[in-house]
Amino acid sequence: MRIPMIDLARQHQALAAELGAAWQRLAGQGQFVGGAEVEALQGEIAQRIGVRHAIGLANGTDALHLTLRAAGIGAGDEVVTSPYTFIATAGAIVHAGARPVFADIDPRSFNLDPAAVAAAITPRTRALLPVHLFGQPAEMQPLLALAQQHGLAVIEDCAQSFGATIGGVATGALGLAGTYSFYPTKNLGACGDAGAVVTDDDALAARLRRLANHGAGAPQEYLEVGYNSRLDALQAAALRIKLRHLDGWNAARARIAAHYDELLADLPLVRPQRGGGRDHIFHHYTVLLERRDEVAAALRAEGIASAVHYPRPLYRQPALAAYAPAAPLPVVEDVCRRCLSLPMYPELQAQELDTVAGALARALGR
Repeated sequence: MRIPMIDLARQHQALAAELGAAWQRLAGQGQFVGGAEVEALQGEIAQRIGVRHAIGLANGTDALHLTLRAAGIGAGDEVVTSPYTFIATAGAIVHAGARPVFADIDPRSFNLDPAAVAAAITPRTRALLPVHLFGQPAEMQPLLALAQQHGLAVIEDCAQSFGATIGGVATGALGLAGTYSFYPTKNLGACGDAGAVVTDDDALAARLRRLANHGAGAPQEYLEVGYNSRLDALQAAALRIKLRHLDGWNAARARIAAHYDELLADLPLVRPQRGGGRDHIFHHYTVLLERRDEVAAALRAEGIASAVHYPRPLYRQPALAAYAPAAPLPVVEDVCRRCLSLPMYPELQAQELDTVAGALARALGR
């Protein structure tokens, strides 16, 4: 039995009629960038997250970069963030002209350790950029307290957490702004690239809209040099359809994670943390184990995919070596050495989970 990391074909087969009808409608209207479909999606996202503004953008990387720019963060500024995430998080800080400062992570949640963040703050720090990694919300209350104490902005990287909540509040609604990626493999994924920013700050929202459209104010008036990051109407239509299914898909992911927990309970590995008022939506199901590469090879030999998210801290990437901390961060070094993500998508069946668990047990010598 072949089991991939994700099978989007299963999802799209179930939605084929709805997606096809929406795209035919847009093709007939000739509206492909912006327009009513994008406006409707922005309203639905804002209502879902519980904020006044949602700004659709071309992708999640632009969402991070333009939010930093719109918040006035630039040359000479520092932004404290996680070294255990996709490169876009730190890359956006660099593109804004600021310096990423990496703080260590919690060994169970894989998110920023608030104590390490506190130690990383300097007089040049302007913002904290926590990542809600793998669908697990970060420990926001201590981070928000630190931000208030030091007068810092908090920008949430919600690329993997659309639908996750903390004490009933959606990720993205806790800081100055929240940024989202709708890359196709996300829990809420487009059929191509797309992203969004949410905020309650009117001035920030206005500048984001301007920056995303070449810096335009009134027609033929450009108030600053901006970017081309407008949301595709076809992607907005797909996201509106999928948004109606998201709660069911996230509930299925939680059931799959619980089943994995039961199946893997006796194996020598660390399973994902949950609880503490933080609603994990399991974008990935990532475990820590020894002999990671050997285990992955053994799974592959049985037709079962796995993935390493992520094989090295961001400061060990050549592109970001200039921002390496004075000494390696011990927790993230250990997590990067041992992490392995197992197949996770809402359509996985119990038999497939049993197959994954059995192969993993054999790979670990159980």
